Amino acid sequence: MRQVGIDYVTIGDVLARTIFSSDGKVLLGHGVVLSAGFITRLRDLGITAIYIQDERLADIRVVDLISERTRREAMQALKMTTDMIKNGRQFDGMRMKKSVSSVVEEVASSREVLINLIDIRSKENWLMSHSLSVSVLATVLGMNCGLEQKRLVELAMGAMLHDVGVTALPAGLLAKDEALYDAAEVTKYREHVPEGFNLLRRQLEVPLMSAHVAYQHHENVDGSGYPRGLKGHEIHLYGRIVAVADVYDRLVNKGRKRVLPHEACEILMGLTGRYLDQELVTMFLKSVATYPTGISVRLSTGEIGVVVGQNASLPMRPIVRVLEERRRVIDPKEYNLMKDMTLFITEVLQ
Repeated sequence: MRQVGIDYVTIGDVLARTIFSSDGKVLLGHGVVLSAGFITRLRDLGITAIYIQDERLADIRVVDLISERTRREAMQALKMTTDMIKNGRQFDGMRMKKSVSSVVEEVASSREVLINLIDIRSKENWLMSHSLSVSVLATVLGMNCGLEQKRLVELAMGAMLHDVGVTALPAGLLAKDEALYDAAEVTKYREHVPEGFNLLRRQLEVPLMSAHVAYQHHENVDGSGYPRGLKGHEIHLYGRIVAVADVYDRLVNKGRKRVLPHEACEILMGLTGRYLDQELVTMFLKSVATYPTGISVRLSTGEIGVVVGQNASLPMRPIVRVLEERRRVIDPKEYNLMKDMTLFITEVLQ
C-alpha cells in the first residue's frame, strides 16, 4: 500500500485502510473500489490523504499501534463521553477507563519500533481521532520515560480526555480558525482548560493526575503558557508529555494545514526550550518515523519511490523502493538509506 493525497486519487483505486466516523462506525472499508462519488465524499469530509493498494507494494503493510477493534471501541467511548457532557450529564468513567487500558496494553505489546502511521480522519471526527492519537503517542513517550503500567493508564486517560473542556465551547468558535480569533475569543477558548479540569476531577473513576493533564497541557516550559504560567518541572511530567503529543498530532493531522512528519519533527525541535520540554522532544523524535512507510519520496538521484521500511536506530534514513526513474516506470529496486549514505531524500510527494 501507499499513501496518496486526495487530489491524486483516481477512479478505480482500491482503499487500503478503513476510514471511521466519530462514533467508530465504518465510513469506507478497506478493499472498496473508489468511484467518483466516493472520492467526492472523502473530499467533502475534509480527508486530505488516504492509503491505497498498489500491486508493486503488495508486501508492504502499514501497521497501527492499536487494532481496528480497539480504535473503534475507544472512538465510541469518546463519542458517548462528549455527548453526555454536552447534555450536562456525568459520563461513564468506567467504560472510558476500560478503553484506555486496552489502548495501553496494545501499545505496550506492539512490536512496532516506530510510530509509523499518518492517521486518516474527517472534519467530523477530528476531535475524537485527535484525542485517541494523543493518547497513543503519549503512551509511547511515557513508556520511553520508564513509567509503569498504572502510571501509563493515568497518563493515557488524561491524554484521551485532555481536550474534553472543548465540548463546552460554542460550536461557532470551534469552527473558526484559531489564528483568526480576536482577544475576546482567545479568552473564551482558553476557558476549555479549567472547564475540562473541573469536569474530570468530579469523576470518581478519573484519577486526579489524569485531570491535571487537561489543566496543564497548554503550559509552556518557559512560563508563557496558560492558565497558570507554570515553568519547566513545575509542569507535571504528564502535562509535558501530552503537550509534545498534542502539538505533533495537530501538526501532522490538522486538515489542509497539516505538515508532513519530517516537517513536524523540525518544528518540534524549534519549539524546545520555549514551549516544549527538550529532553522529551528528543526522546519522542527517536520514536517517530520521520518518513512513514507508504509515503512517496524523491531521492537525490531524481528517482521516485515509496518508503517500505524503517531503521529504528536512524529514523531519518528509511528503506525506499524505487518505482520511477527519469519519468519512466522501472522494475522496482530498493535502497537502504542507512547503508547507501550517499543517497538522501530531497522531497516528499503527494
